[in-house]
Amino acid sequence: MFDESWVGRRSETITRSWSSKDALLYALAVGSGQDHPLEELEFTTENSKAQPQKVLPTFANVALVGGRVPLPNGVDFSKVLHAEQGFVIDDAIPVEGEVATSSAITAVYDKGSGALVEVESEARDDAGRLVSIVQTSMFVRGSGGWGGSRGPASAWEKPTGKPDYRVTYRTRSDQALLYRLTGDRNPLHTDPSFASRGGFPRPILHGMCTYGFTGRALLHAAANSEPKRFRAMRGRFTKPILPGATLTVSMWIDGTVVRFQTTDETGTPVIDQGTATIV
Repeated sequence: MFDESWVGRRSETITRSWSSKDALLYALAVGSGQDHPLEELEFTTENSKAQPQKVLPTFANVALVGGRVPLPNGVDFSKVLHAEQGFVIDDAIPVEGEVATSSAITAVYDKGSGALVEVESEARDDAGRLVSIVQTSMFVRGSGGWGGSRGPASAWEKPTGKPDYRVTYRTRSDQALLYRLTGDRNPLHTDPSFASRGGFPRPILHGMCTYGFTGRALLHAAANSEPKRFRAMRGRFTKPILPGATLTVSMWIDGTVVRFQTTDETGTPVIDQGTATIV
């Protein structure tokens, strides 16, 4: 179904726009103000005194992604898992805006039990300036075994010392119902019968919702809640979680590089091999 011949396939270039309301909804969907409604008002409101609206950096993964790259016929999306996600931005995301975006398959690796498909989206402003790159890796179960390259090994190592910061957030039991309103309507996260086809006992939380909670923790702890300082983030999804789970983000800071790991209430990593750039 997949092999290296898919590398280079591109989507059409499309125009993506977003509003203040879109950014506010995204912030709520990844937990802003959930525990303390009067905190994070710069992300959850547009009219609070002396707190002009700001946008969470991880909103780039919603607002700045390109069109869908054509995939092989017959792909069962209940078998597709989000493997990794990363993005690079050149500045804080404006409260509202418009970009031209396109996506391309940049790599396909044979992992034996499945194929790892890497997709990269570029977003440009009306002057043609590159403002973001969003990188997505998908693991397609049952599509490996054609004898292709397994891909490069990761060089990431978990720091051995005590984390510089550790932030804990609890997700809501209805978190997936809220997050889907940002645009990801995959029934894997809401429909029990669809989740069962994928081998899950009940619908799981969007990986990108977990990613958004993690990005919030990084922003507030490592970047002093200032989006302009947050330039890049990448992490590997290692375990699906259910809505209502508690997430703990551990961070180790080395200059502008922040290594991080997100774990559930059992201490099991759910996002691993994380790296962010905070300037």
